[in-house]
Amino acid sequence: MKLVVAIAVAVILSSGVESFSADAPPPNILLVMADDQGWGDVAYNGHPVLKTPNLDAMAAAGLRFDRFYAAHPVCSPTRGAVMTGRHPNRFGCFSWGHTLRPQEITIAEALKTAGYSTGHFGKWHLGSIQKTSPVNPGASGFDRWLSAYNFYDNDPILSREGIATQFQGESSQVAADAAIEFMREQTAKKQPFLAVVWFGSPHNPHKAAAEDAALYKAEGKKPDFLGEITGLDRAVGTLRSALREMKIERDTVVWYTSDNGGLPNLGSTGGRGNKAAIYEGGLRVPGIIEWPGRIAPRVTNIPACSEDIFPTVVELARTKTGSQHPLDGISLVPLIDGKMTAREKPLGFWNHPTGGIGTPHDKWASELFAAQKSGDEIGDKSRLVLDAAEIKRQYPEDSFPGHSAWNAWPWKLHRIHNKNDVVKWELYNLADDPQEATELSKQESDRTRRMQTELEAWLASVTRSLNGKDYATSR
Repeated sequence: MKLVVAIAVAVILSSGVESFSADAPPPNILLVMADDQGWGDVAYNGHPVLKTPNLDAMAAAGLRFDRFYAAHPVCSPTRGAVMTGRHPNRFGCFSWGHTLRPQEITIAEALKTAGYSTGHFGKWHLGSIQKTSPVNPGASGFDRWLSAYNFYDNDPILSREGIATQFQGESSQVAADAAIEFMREQTAKKQPFLAVVWFGSPHNPHKAAAEDAALYKAEGKKPDFLGEITGLDRAVGTLRSALREMKIERDTVVWYTSDNGGLPNLGSTGGRGNKAAIYEGGLRVPGIIEWPGRIAPRVTNIPACSEDIFPTVVELARTKTGSQHPLDGISLVPLIDGKMTAREKPLGFWNHPTGGIGTPHDKWASELFAAQKSGDEIGDKSRLVLDAAEIKRQYPEDSFPGHSAWNAWPWKLHRIHNKNDVVKWELYNLADDPQEATELSKQESDRTRRMQTELEAWLASVTRSLNGKDYATSR
């Protein structure tokens, strides 16, 4: 299977348009992601009590997105979109606990062809963290990995390239420290790196470090939730400080975001709804790119999305990207350089009604730890997801159940296909109505029809990918 993937990588990276030319070497890449942090769950977006001094400083120093979107309103799919530049339904990652397909080309595999060392640290949630799995981080292109099945809390057991290892410390800091060790090693060798740091905070259950929770003791039921965000903020500060200490901050792109919108009754969202919703509150998340060597500090209202990370990073790494696997994201290099004034390609979203798959990290990691202590390196083989590459079902290419949306800024069209096979349409002007409260499809009938056609054409394309038709053309 990996031979097929390697061949596909070579084909994809030799078939596209050459990236920009520059005298400086390609930058290091540090991708950082929170788990369940909504758009408003940072001080710089106006949270009344939350302390996030490091994210505030990063936002002030970099390119801050006012409208950055998670590819999906729950976790695993958005993480798959970061890895591939594709909507997660294209490879069957419908909801939490679903995996990548080994046929997909990941950002780690792409950058390895450009000479990068690659590392993953923290929450994985795209497959197994056991040895021999076709969907562990190593099988997805990472040279070094210290990873969790799912969200994880303080003093975690994590998998170091398949070996369960007990750690002590605040959960986000454990991942940051491992990433810093990796980055120092690569810097000493003058080796460009991709470091992916995916925190498990502020996913519930919330268990902040005592000193972080103490900052919010007057906030009712929120001290541990808010404290977890302050903990991850401190870990971000540690990462940024390490880059300065290594004197590589001007040569490193740091991209920060979250995997979906905020938590109900706890988080602060940037619109209607919250996690699991296709409305703005379930999709709109913090987004910052910091690169002192190239990015002038500023705020942009141009929409961008998790799927843009892959094509942007591929271009910055001076590889090539082709169209055997259709990408939903676009390169934001023109935006980084101040040459983009609007987004021409709309953003598509689709929350398919297929449910999630439970992957309890604490339980499974403890069991793997115990199995390895007794001499069994693999552990429970049913958790390897050995059938991840199999395409077991074909989906109708003219029926699109669930809730989808088409964001052609400032207009956003919703398509709500319910269990009774009835389709409802809703249109909103996000510039005037970020809460999506005033429905305009009847007043804007011509626009609605055009956007309906565009959205359903995109949904058909996604379904063709889901059915495996992309892979047939890249063999």
